[in-house]
Amino acid sequence: MSPRSKPRHMGNLDMELTDFATIRELLARHGFHFSKSLGQNFLTAAWVPERIADEAGLDKSTGVLEIGPGIGSLTQALSRHAGRVVALELDRRLEPILNESLAGLDNIEILFSDLLKTDLPALVRDRFSGLRPVVCANLPYNITSPAISALIEAGCFADLTVMVQREVARRICAKPGKPEYGAFGVYVNWHTEPQILFDVPPNCFMPRPKVTSSVLRLTPRSAPPAQVSDEKLFFRIVRASFNQRRKTLENALASGLPEFSKPVLHETIVALGLGEKIRGEALAIAQFALLANALAEL
Repeated sequence: MSPRSKPRHMGNLDMELTDFATIRELLARHGFHFSKSLGQNFLTAAWVPERIADEAGLDKSTGVLEIGPGIGSLTQALSRHAGRVVALELDRRLEPILNESLAGLDNIEILFSDLLKTDLPALVRDRFSGLRPVVCANLPYNITSPAISALIEAGCFADLTVMVQREVARRICAKPGKPEYGAFGVYVNWHTEPQILFDVPPNCFMPRPKVTSSVLRLTPRSAPPAQVSDEKLFFRIVRASFNQRRKTLENALASGLPEFSKPVLHETIVALGLGEKIRGEALAIAQFALLANALAEL
């Protein structure tokens, strides 16, 4: 994982990287074509990267990790606000484009590396010494969930501000009993406090996606929202509950946790006052925690 060498052509500092004509000329000059498999959608509305940088509360004491800089429209805005920006990019075809579009911005480093294979704690230690490490990113649609999981599990960021599909943001922020509520939302809420900041319509991208996006702030919790004696069992229960979400909680757990008999599951659920016919999608995190602790005792 090595940084690109940054050219010093100061004339590109003011390149408008959200302007349609500028983007087309830049891409044509380098013979670039969008990759659907990489989920590439470049921003074409100047207010979006500026608002992301503003909402993230960046200043010169901040070190920012960006994922998938594309042609550098968000990267450029982050550079103006933060002390240092490190961007991870998977597509090597973008190297000459970024060399041109970000030339002269000395607080930016581009690493051509796969987020899901990167040692994030080591990166933060090496690149952000003395800075408050945060994440600001327009996450590629095709890796949204694993990317968020990797960033959370790294445990080294003070804040995460990410743009995702609005459907994903709503799933993460959904309350118990809502159709969008699911296992991934429970996981994210267990580790962070999520908040939807604002929506970004399809006409703010090239090419235009078929869906609206949302910018989401994930603030890591200092401690989980409930106490459990066995976190692994807790998440097994959560996954089992939603894997067959139309089944009752008892039946869903019987399928996902074969080490517990149905009579034991039935007695435990009733003893907790959850109701015989309740479904997993109705349980809040605190109720999942009570259930996990009860089953852990067995």
